Amino acid sequence: MRIGILPALLTLSTLCAAPLLAQADRPGSKDHPLFTRMPGFYIHGYKTSDFDRAEFFVEAGKKLDRQKVEGKKIELQYQIQKGAKMPAGMEIIRNHQNALKAVGGEVLWEKQNSGFQTTLRLKKGGAEYWVDVHPYSMSYNITIIEKGAMEQKISSSAMLDALNKDGFIALDIHFETNKATIKPDSQAQLDEIAAMLKASAKLKVSVEGHTDNSGTPEGNRKLSDERAKAVKAALVTKGIDAVRLQAKGFGQDKPVADNRTEDGRAKNRRVELVKL
Repeated sequence: MRIGILPALLTLSTLCAAPLLAQADRPGSKDHPLFTRMPGFYIHGYKTSDFDRAEFFVEAGKKLDRQKVEGKKIELQYQIQKGAKMPAGMEIIRNHQNALKAVGGEVLWEKQNSGFQTTLRLKKGGAEYWVDVHPYSMSYNITIIEKGAMEQKISSSAMLDALNKDGFIALDIHFETNKATIKPDSQAQLDEIAAMLKASAKLKVSVEGHTDNSGTPEGNRKLSDERAKAVKAALVTKGIDAVRLQAKGFGQDKPVADNRTEDGRAKNRRVELVKL
């Protein structure tokens, strides 16, 4: 009898231990407060940054457009637990759509052919959240941008030190798409530049605009020139003598990164301050 009982005890022990073998969440990871996870999943990938950019698909009339949004970025990859049933992609995006709509959010876009994906947005209490939900065969990814302006971390004195050391500094000036209109979230940096120039009365600089290689060389040169002049004009309105400032656009002629990648193109779209 004792010999016969042993296999049964081993089987029972194995069954009781099975839940303990479930994959654990990535250390330091957590669900975003907007969503609880789908049943049967664990956090396999997790990344956050205080300020970054993501692109979200949105419906623009009858066309599909990409909206670039900046702010705090959270990236979550949920993997299905071993032995758990993977839900359909439609079920995953519908659950997230319904969860956000329940608190006042909206669906900006969804894809149902050749895979599933959706873009969601929530504006509430002065905050704005952009969400991309993208199911895969055995996982789903969520990218969330908590929209907001970057906290200015480079002081006017640090700018001057970098300018004296390297001869130039790259500015974090944001413009409306394909325009020379400076966005309001760039005013903090413009104030720091103006403070630096006021503290160094003899300093003269050139404001130089650059683009990626999208569009035509002529159009890029014109756009970069207009943006450089827009920064110069903004500094003049903040009390900087125009004779201390030059402005010129170089278009796509001076890339600092690979235009074949989105990250490279983003780095090439820039305004620099060059010491004269």
